[in-house]
Amino acid sequence: MDHLFIERLSPLYEDVQTGEVFPDSKFFPDCTPKSAPEAILAAYEQAKTQTGFNLEKFVETHFNFPETPETNYRSADKPIAQHLDNLWDILLRKPDPNSSFIIHHSSFIIHHSSLISLPHPYIVPGGRFREIYYWDSYFTLLGLQVSGRVDVIQNMVDNFAWLIDELDFIPNGNRTYYLSRSQPPFFSLMVRLLSEIKGEGILLKYRHQLEKEYNFWMEGENDLSADQTAHRRVVRMPDGSVLNRYWDDHPAPRPEAYVEDLHVARNSGREEETVYRNIRAAAESGWDFSSRWFADGRSMETIRTTDLAPVDLNCLLYHLEKTLVHAYRQLPDHVPVEVFRDRARRRKSAIQQYCWNDAVGFFFDYNHAEQFASDQWTLAAVFPLFFQIAEKEQAERVARRLEEKFLQPGGLSTTLTTSGQQWDAPNGWAPLQWMAVKGLLNYGYGELAGKIQNNWLTLNEKTYAATGKMMEKYNVADINLKAGGGEYPNQDGFGWTNGVYLMNDE
Repeated sequence: MDHLFIERLSPLYEDVQTGEVFPDSKFFPDCTPKSAPEAILAAYEQAKTQTGFNLEKFVETHFNFPETPETNYRSADKPIAQHLDNLWDILLRKPDPNSSFIIHHSSFIIHHSSLISLPHPYIVPGGRFREIYYWDSYFTLLGLQVSGRVDVIQNMVDNFAWLIDELDFIPNGNRTYYLSRSQPPFFSLMVRLLSEIKGEGILLKYRHQLEKEYNFWMEGENDLSADQTAHRRVVRMPDGSVLNRYWDDHPAPRPEAYVEDLHVARNSGREEETVYRNIRAAAESGWDFSSRWFADGRSMETIRTTDLAPVDLNCLLYHLEKTLVHAYRQLPDHVPVEVFRDRARRRKSAIQQYCWNDAVGFFFDYNHAEQFASDQWTLAAVFPLFFQIAEKEQAERVARRLEEKFLQPGGLSTTLTTSGQQWDAPNGWAPLQWMAVKGLLNYGYGELAGKIQNNWLTLNEKTYAATGKMMEKYNVADINLKAGGGEYPNQDGFGWTNGVYLMNDE
């Protein structure tokens, strides 16, 4: 499903991507054809045999290029809070049904673009990210709440509810090339945030979408057995309990990172479809990419995302189960309350059993395929504190490890490994700073939380004073250096950084 639009441009699409016509692989999938793909392909077949044919000129003739108004993001002459309040309108996008790929009554109507038109206005992160992103949006909503933009919060939640209604899940983003995967399931947190503003009835209003989201992640649960221990996003643990993993339904190179994925798969010496699946599953995690997913802890070629039951994902699904409990309490039938209370209890117990390492005092992912706990230290360990799954003693030990191992002059490092990947040291990311600070405050570690918060806000402010911009990620180890790593340059804008800054600055 995710490749419908791309397939209509084959073989031109592959030739543009492998020819590296544009420095960013995402650029061409975001272009809009000026005429029907079939007409463009016919012109391409004829033109490419001509002497002096120039592929880039051909693309420029037949496609409209996506706009990136990044100059609008700069405004160091304004106080940072004012800049961020103004930035919401710059990052706001309105529906464009005339040029988009539209979903209508659960069938696809293709207008020549990879963009899926949404019914309500929405906030994009910024830079190369010209569409909505699932987990980014929760942290954006935090800032919108501070800015009093309840209208935009409502529109964002309704857009995600609409996607669930139409697709039965929330895709990575509103692009056709994202339709084979989701992202960390933060919809229940968005609904809870909206309920804080508009009342508990909001939980019941979005009950059916919350149920559909849950069913998407739990699909195949009843088919698991001792012989069949994994299916799509569910895995059966050794004691029979069920946890979740990240997955993708289409084992092929990602259209938005086509050449990069080809290189990794070909250099891996492994079955290519397996590598593509694991790359895409890591993209579903939002941590694309990190040594967290690598078998050798260093190289992308050993990626094994689907072998792991991630601690953060399972904490998020615990929250979804608890949110459904709260929604069902408003109904006369209390049977679902008990069912989901038991599901949440069993998941919490499994997280404790499989993700907690008592020897070192920290939470880790669990390798369900080989039945051992990962040894990769990551900030995913703060999720059990954020969702209050950790016991008091566990929280105390996690806090100690965060201060000893992760705390840097600019905030918390994402991992302890410097691999060249963007979700590794020395980089820090706004959503993980927020989860850590809130998690520590849940257990009374206000001093450490304040230190992390101060380090992070000071780095944000220092970078803003120097550049007039807010960044996607930051180098927290050396606050005089820019963040790097990954498949693309550091982006500015930037939705979730803005949101977390505003909420932390309250």
